[in-house]
Amino acid sequence: MEPKKIKKWSFIAISGLLASYILSIVWFEANLGYNQPQGSTSLVIATFNEGNERHERVLRLEQLDGENYIAANHWPRAWYKQALSNPDVEVKMPGTDSFQPFLVVPIEGAEEERVSEAYAVGFEFRFRTGFPPRYFLRLDSKS
Repeated sequence: MEPKKIKKWSFIAISGLLASYILSIVWFEANLGYNQPQGSTSLVIATFNEGNERHERVLRLEQLDGENYIAANHWPRAWYKQALSNPDVEVKMPGTDSFQPFLVVPIEGAEEERVSEAYAVGFEFRFRTGFPPRYFLRLDSKS
């Protein structure tokens, strides 16, 4: 086979694989709303946008040393941006029936390293979600 044809078919094959991978990430993230975790570690967070419209999202609660944490693990992260813009949120903790007021606090430094290490995710999860950066927020109770 000619070198030009090899290059052409190699480019087509690599492009096809990359497109398939990107589509699989988009499909996974698009269906995430239907596949939200439910159980003893699931909470519901209500964030508020600039127009003070309420948006609810199911997230996984991470607990470490008596503190509550949530993570932005995926590319769709409107809730995370809203929480940073307006850190006054409402949270329905696992096993409760009502929302309570919380303040979200971005973590950094040693606290971030400790939480990231304790709640590391594996390669398979990172691969399926397109290797997004992972950010943690601490939930401080306001009541």
